[in-house]
Amino acid sequence: MIDRAGLADFLRGRREALQPEDVGLPRGQRRRTSGLRREEVAALCHMSVDYYSRLERERGPQPSEQMVAAIAQGLHLDRDERDHLFHLAGHRAPARGAGGDHISPGVLRILDRLTDTPAEVVTELGETLRQTPLGVALFGDLAHRQGLARSIGYRWFTDPAARTMQLPEDHEFYSRMYTAGLRGVLAQRGPGSRAARYVDDLLARSAEFRELWALHEVGIRPREIKRYVHPTVGRLDLTCQVLHDPEQAHALLVYTAPPGSESYEKLQLLAVVGEMSEVRS
Repeated sequence: MIDRAGLADFLRGRREALQPEDVGLPRGQRRRTSGLRREEVAALCHMSVDYYSRLERERGPQPSEQMVAAIAQGLHLDRDERDHLFHLAGHRAPARGAGGDHISPGVLRILDRLTDTPAEVVTELGETLRQTPLGVALFGDLAHRQGLARSIGYRWFTDPAARTMQLPEDHEFYSRMYTAGLRGVLAQRGPGSRAARYVDDLLARSAEFRELWALHEVGIRPREIKRYVHPTVGRLDLTCQVLHDPEQAHALLVYTAPPGSESYEKLQLLAVVGEMSEVRS
């Protein structure tokens, strides 16, 4: 059963404890009180201001598990705080362990500060959980995909559009890399896991995947330089730096180019193009 008073108090307390700089927002000059505004939290949680405000005022319907998860992420809660929020909202807390979707506050703080850099947080199965604005401009909005298509490895074998940013001569390598990576996760997680579900579906749908799966390859690592072809700015050669969160089995991927290089200049252009697209939308 939902504890409306407890939920409201907890939300207010967490909102007031967060500062704009904690979540990558500008403080501004007219902020009269510390903490975040309700409209800022609502935007971070991808919900309406009215919906969030009613929760703080002990009103409105019981939030769904999806809504509670969005609030926990928007408020940068750690897993103990997230579990407490679920209990207050009248839901069972998600199972703990590697492979969940909840991003740790530390990783989020780093991501929030990479405003001028393409970056994303992904699961061990290649599911994008969150991107920086320049990450969206580079790869498109990947964080809101649903089902098996959340995984880039799955899309690689089932959606021809997933290959358009890679050079044709790199396709074979990516196919082998994604197959070997999925085999490694399956070995760790075992039957009945999300990895097993991906394998079963791909074996049924992709002849290429079946052929590569039969080779039993493992340990194929990404190349140091990733080559992309963007529809607006063209060829980009980017270095991908990886920060691992072993507790959640997440990785923060940060894409950079040497200052002064052609790819660096194209990233600057892409940042401008992305900002113009946001203004038009």
